[in-house]
Amino acid sequence: MSKITIDSNGRIAVPQQAAREIGSRALELSSYSGQHLLLTSPDPGEPLVLTGILGELGVADLLSFFNMFRKTGVLRFYLAGGTKSLYFQQGEIVFATSTFPEEDLGEVLSSLGKVDQETLQKARQFATGRTTIGKILVDRKVVTPKDLWLASRNQVEAIVYHLFAFHQGSYSFVAKVLEKEEIVRLSMSTQNLIMEGLQRVDERALFLRRIPSFDLLPVPTGEKEEGLSPAEERMVRLLRQGRYDVRTTLRKSALGEFEALKILYHLLEKGAVRLEEAAEVAIDGDLGEILSVFNGALVSLFRRVSEKNSGFEQELRTFLRDLPQPFSYVFRDVSFQGDGAVDGTRILANLAGLEEGEKKRLLADALSEVVYMECIAARRDLGVSESADLIRRVQEISRRVKTLIGRSE
Repeated sequence: MSKITIDSNGRIAVPQQAAREIGSRALELSSYSGQHLLLTSPDPGEPLVLTGILGELGVADLLSFFNMFRKTGVLRFYLAGGTKSLYFQQGEIVFATSTFPEEDLGEVLSSLGKVDQETLQKARQFATGRTTIGKILVDRKVVTPKDLWLASRNQVEAIVYHLFAFHQGSYSFVAKVLEKEEIVRLSMSTQNLIMEGLQRVDERALFLRRIPSFDLLPVPTGEKEEGLSPAEERMVRLLRQGRYDVRTTLRKSALGEFEALKILYHLLEKGAVRLEEAAEVAIDGDLGEILSVFNGALVSLFRRVSEKNSGFEQELRTFLRDLPQPFSYVFRDVSFQGDGAVDGTRILANLAGLEEGEKKRLLADALSEVVYMECIAARRDLGVSESADLIRRVQEISRRVKTLIGRSE
């Protein structure tokens, strides 16, 4: 949380992200005490009923409250890494949305084995606010309407389950009448979702003690395969098809992350599978050069800007989190390294399955977004004159990369 103070004239400076979201809307002082100040944007149709921070009141407490008192409206959570919105109808969760890339409907379809990443990425190029990724995939007969409905239900449940892992963040509840498209019939009640979510948090913690990193490679040992369940046998067959890291194995299993993680955990416990470190892989060719060129610029920008702005690293993480598709797809599970560079190996794993030309184009466009943001930050924090030479050198990247990906000036 950003700390702000009220100056001698009674003015406050809010964080830039908050200022952008509020825009020019008028605010009114709804509540205050010696410990809080609540400013709201009045909306008679969607009144703000409750807001606060996670802590003494946890996710399970909040969901139980809205369920018990049969509330209708939208409960939004603002968390490290993204936001989630849960839609309540008479106390039951009927829909949910999320900005977390792994909870995108396309990613859910992929995790269930209904669409491969290359097809998904091509479909995303045509997705708009009115034409959703789901509609595109159904219209092209990549998935059936039933596949889409089941994935939508699975997506909502996954958004809720993953929410229980968060113990910090803030929330707000707005009372509103839900539209028809905001209602999905789930397979269980809200109370059952709460109990299942809490159980999954405990089980996942157990699994991750045995599987400390998703970058490790699960490898069949060739031993102790007697008495495996059909699902465990399928997982072993999958692992024999290639050397996949844990993250890729979970996606290729078509079981959904939690169920696949549970099966992998049991295989490790039984000794049918072991974990190995992945060998360092040199990134060469045009993709390697594109990464090298951009990382050089990112390191230079990060070093200069962070000298003036101690919060720049957090600003970068927030920017990466909020990138739209297809860039969020490129940066899925990617973080900035200590010097400001990005992990090229993880990015290339995300691009696996795309044609070479498409990989280069998408990689260059995604990294250009980050460089552009950092150039704006450099001008803001260093000033126009001090940042001019740095930005001029960074702009040389555009010409070099255009040559690599075959674009004209």
